Amino acid sequence: MTTLPDSIDRELAAHEDFEAVDDDRYALTTTVFDAIVTAADATGKRDGRVTITVTLPMLDAAVAGETVAPVVEDGWFETLERRLEDAFTVAQTDTHDEPQIDRDADTVTVVLEFTAWDARDGVEDAKALIEFIEGTFAQGIVPGYEYGGPAATLLESAQDRGQQPQNSDTPM
Repeated sequence: MTTLPDSIDRELAAHEDFEAVDDDRYALTTTVFDAIVTAADATGKRDGRVTITVTLPMLDAAVAGETVAPVVEDGWFETLERRLEDAFTVAQTDTHDEPQIDRDADTVTVVLEFTAWDARDGVEDAKALIEFIEGTFAQGIVPGYEYGGPAATLLESAQDRGQQPQNSDTPM
């Protein structure tokens, strides 16, 4: 493992939504998925090269009690890949690699790498990118199935937010 650049390590440690996993990795605590942030030194006047790794369940692994047809799962995955190509539209950085999206039988692993010119901006970009991945997964949940694990948690959170009373002092 590499040692985190000091400036990025300080920003991650100070951020209320990140928690140290070990000396070289931080997890975002506001997502239902495993989302790890690491960083390495970058050349020039940059604070570091940030790597985000997010592990998502494949659709069939997220569904409880039944099997998703391969054609549905393949279409779901292809759509997820296309949507994640736009991940960096939510980040301040314009120095990044193409998203790496790999799948196996049960999981999708998304790896995003970018250069942080400023440590604070890099940490905020990391959070925004992880939230984009989570939101993209949530948008792709296929109706008609019963879900378990993180997908069920996302659905429950959305339903809870949808049932909260609206403030009567605000217009529609």
